[in-house]
Amino acid sequence: MELFYVSLLSLFILVVSLSLHFLFYKNKSGAGGPLPPGRTGWPVLGESLEFLSTGWKGHPEKFIFDRIAKYSSSVFRTHLLGEKAVVFCGASGNKFLFSNENKLVQAWWPSSVDKVFPSSTQTSSKEEAIKMRKMLPNFLKPEALQRYVGIMDHIAGRHFADGWENKDEIVVFPLAKNYTFWLACRLFISVEDPDHVNKFAEPFNLLASGLISIPIDLPGTPFYKAIKASNFIRKELVSIIKQRKIDLAEGKATPTQDILSHMLLTSDENGKFMHELDIADKILGLLIGGHDTASSACTFIVKYLAELPEIYEGVYKEQMEIANSKKPGELLNWDDIQKMKYSWNVACEVLRLAPPLQGAFREALADFMNPEFFQEPEKFDPSRFEGSGPAPYSFVPFGGGPRMCPGKEYARLEILVFMHHLVKRFRWEKIIPDEKIVVNPMPIPAKGLPVRLHPHN
Repeated sequence: MELFYVSLLSLFILVVSLSLHFLFYKNKSGAGGPLPPGRTGWPVLGESLEFLSTGWKGHPEKFIFDRIAKYSSSVFRTHLLGEKAVVFCGASGNKFLFSNENKLVQAWWPSSVDKVFPSSTQTSSKEEAIKMRKMLPNFLKPEALQRYVGIMDHIAGRHFADGWENKDEIVVFPLAKNYTFWLACRLFISVEDPDHVNKFAEPFNLLASGLISIPIDLPGTPFYKAIKASNFIRKELVSIIKQRKIDLAEGKATPTQDILSHMLLTSDENGKFMHELDIADKILGLLIGGHDTASSACTFIVKYLAELPEIYEGVYKEQMEIANSKKPGELLNWDDIQKMKYSWNVACEVLRLAPPLQGAFREALADFMNPEFFQEPEKFDPSRFEGSGPAPYSFVPFGGGPRMCPGKEYARLEILVFMHHLVKRFRWEKIIPDEKIVVNPMPIPAKGLPVRLHPHN
C-alpha cells in the first residue's frame, strides 16, 4: 500500500487471478548477470502501448499470456511506463518476493507518481510510505474499525435509498464509485454532505484514470489531467485542513474522529508535525485507495451474482438471517459482520477472478531469479476459501509479509456492508448479457454494467 504515499491502492492491490509483480530494475555499478528472456520494445515507450491497449480491448491477460508462452512461465523482461521491468507470475513468485521484502526487493512506484503527489518536505515516496504505514494501523486495525460499522451501514442505507430504490434500471459502476467514495470521505475527513462529496468526485476520477498511465505531461493526456485534478483536490483539502485546525482548537472536533485529526495532532520522533500540504497529499492518497479499487470489486460482485443465481441464493440466505435478527432501525454491528462468512468467500472469489489491479511494483536490490509459476483454476467457486483456503501465496489481494495491506479490514467491511444492502433489497438481471470488460487501469464493464432491478416485496 504505497502508491500515493501509500496507504493507498493496496486496499486490493496484488493480483489475484494472475498474481503478478512488476519488478523494476535499474543499472547499478558492479551489478551484472543474465536478465530474464523478453524484449523492451520501442525507445522510451517500451511495450506500454501494447500493455495498455490489451486492457482497453477487454483482454488484459493477453499481454501476459503471450509473453508467458513465448518466453517463460515464470518471469519475463519488458519495458512499462517509462521503466525497464521484469514481470513475475504466480504463487511461487509471490512467496519469494514477500519473503525477501527489503532484502532482495523493496516497494517502488514509477517516478511519475511524484509529479502527481509531490512532497513539500522533498522526501521520497518510499520514505513517506514508511511514515504512513506507522500511522495507519491505529485506525485500520479490526479493533478500531468496529466503531465504523454503524457509520458504514448508515451511509450505505442513504446511498441505496438515493441511487437504487424506486428505479427500474441503474448503471452499477458509477453508483459503486459513489458509495465507496462517500464512505472514504466520511471516515477519513468527516465529509458526509452529498453535495460536498460530489464536488470531489469527477477530479478524483480523472486522477485515478491518469495516475497509472504513460507519463506524458501534455494537454489532453490522461497524465496531464491527473496532475491538474490532483492540484485542484489538494487545494480543497488544504481548506478542510485549515478549518479542522480551528475546530480542534475550539473543541468542535475531536482528536479521534478520523484520520485527518490524527495526522494534525501526531508528531514524528523529532516532535515535528506534518505540513498542511503533506497532510493533503496523504489524505488524497487515502481517499483514492479507500474507494477506487473497492468500487471495481463491488461492481463485479453485482455482475457475478447476476450470472450465478445459486451463488446469489447463498448470499441472500445469509444476509437475510442477519437482517431479520435486527430491530427496526438497528444498525449493523461487528458481530453481524463476522457472521457474513459465505458472503466474504464470494467476495474473495470475485477478487480472484476480477482483480482490481494487475500487479504491484517492486525494485530489485540484488540479482536473483524467480521460482516457477503456479496456475490457478478459473471456475467460480467460493468454497475454495473454506477451511484453510487456497494454497499459500496463490491468493494475495492484500499483499503479504511486511507489505500486508493495512486497509484489508476496512476493505472487507465496505464490501460486506454493500452486499448486505444490495441483496436484502433486490434481485437483478444484466441488461447487456455479454457486456465487454475493459481495463483502464482497473477492470470495469464497458458500459458500466446496466442492470434491471427487481425489488423484494
